[in-house]
Amino acid sequence: MQQNKTSFEMVYEENFSYVYNFVYMRVMHRETAEDITSQVFLNALSHYDSFDPDKASARTWLCTIARNTVINHVKSGRSQEIPTEELPETPIEDDYGLRQMEINKEARRILIHLTEEERDLLALRYSLEMPVKDIAEMYGIDPKAMTERYRRLLTKCRKYTEGGSMADY
Repeated sequence: MQQNKTSFEMVYEENFSYVYNFVYMRVMHRETAEDITSQVFLNALSHYDSFDPDKASARTWLCTIARNTVINHVKSGRSQEIPTEELPETPIEDDYGLRQMEINKEARRILIHLTEEERDLLALRYSLEMPVKDIAEMYGIDPKAMTERYRRLLTKCRKYTEGGSMADY
């Protein structure tokens, strides 16, 4: 029996920042992330009548839509990996002042050294706060294997910060 569904407006308000952060971590470009996030919510709205909260949370459902939308965007050729050495310097000002915070600068410097899949894994786990077992299910692998994949990924991220500032890279 299906639970009472939350209004789409509430789903949007509760999950917008999670979805945007997930998309941004994948594409590393603000305007592109905004466009893709808008598309995610338009797709979700048009299919909201088929959403079943007994099968997955709204956040998990939206994450699946976001992930597929980003994959389609990349496959369409509208997006390309920018080589690290060609990345523009982070602007000094942004709408929220977030990029000026040292911790966010460090996070961005780490993220640009990761592959799209690695950024995807970090976004699923830490931006969308999905359990490892759910992520493993999305990827079709054993949860223990996914846990090991996360361990290796976090070790890789730590290597970028050992022995000094990320400014050294």
